[in-house]
Amino acid sequence: MKIIVLGAGALGAYFGARWQESGHEVINLVREGRAEQMKNNGLKLHSEMGDYEVAKPVIARSPEEIDNPDLVFLAVKGYHLHGTLDWLKSLVNKGAKVYPVLNGMEHIHILQKELGEEAVIGGHAYIIATLDEKGHVVHTSPFHDLVFGPLHSSQQAICEELALACNQANLTGILSPNVLEAMWNKYMFITAFSGITTATNQPIGMVRRYSQTFKIAERILKEMKKLANAHQINLTDEHVNKAFERLRDLAPDMTSSMHQDRRKGLPLEVEHLHGGALRLGNQVNLRMPYIETIHAMIKPYEKFQH
Repeated sequence: MKIIVLGAGALGAYFGARWQESGHEVINLVREGRAEQMKNNGLKLHSEMGDYEVAKPVIARSPEEIDNPDLVFLAVKGYHLHGTLDWLKSLVNKGAKVYPVLNGMEHIHILQKELGEEAVIGGHAYIIATLDEKGHVVHTSPFHDLVFGPLHSSQQAICEELALACNQANLTGILSPNVLEAMWNKYMFITAFSGITTATNQPIGMVRRYSQTFKIAERILKEMKKLANAHQINLTDEHVNKAFERLRDLAPDMTSSMHQDRRKGLPLEVEHLHGGALRLGNQVNLRMPYIETIHAMIKPYEKFQH
């Protein structure tokens, strides 16, 4: 496959390198600062699942440099979504499908409206990774999972092709028959995990030490389940229990990417994640007091960059 990674931060660079490692053509479509960093330092993965180095990553600074793309792996932060739309339109016009792995759900409607329903497949990623000072990827989780599936009947073939590409690579790819439910399940988990770690400024082990604190994460999971149900997505108590077990089983020093961003003084995705949940709640007249509180607590650290 010819895969364009748009947003070669930790997540995009990681999966792009894994596809490249298995023989697929990967182009990193990046802005000037990241382009220079990748050009000067190359791209390295420091990962317990296996290190890998791309000495000379293929870089593009504009979609005009790219011909015949099959897939755009869209891995930007939520607050950068609108800035990518022109590039995405150009790549879709050249035949690409777009596979976004942004957190939350609001981006799907925005992308479908801007690019057309046939252009946007569903999915998300499960990975904990960050960039070091050289722009290399430090992958700190024992999982590196991609979930994807068609949101339109015309997308089955590209999803099957992607499943094959993932199968060939050092990562876990799951072609989901019900990708919307899978996305909401991830949204539920990440809203609790990122919310509680960022608001307390602590890794998950410290959160678990205090039952009062850990209970808030469980309450957030339950509110997200109600929100999904109100939007006709069949999340169940079993989904909530499994998500809570997952939080219980994470290594004590594990934390969310949003919390890592708070530690580094970077902009936070709180508006895209927790703010998005509250907006989706308003649409169905659902109050979510725990999410509302966590949103308010994280907001002062957002440092939103227009």
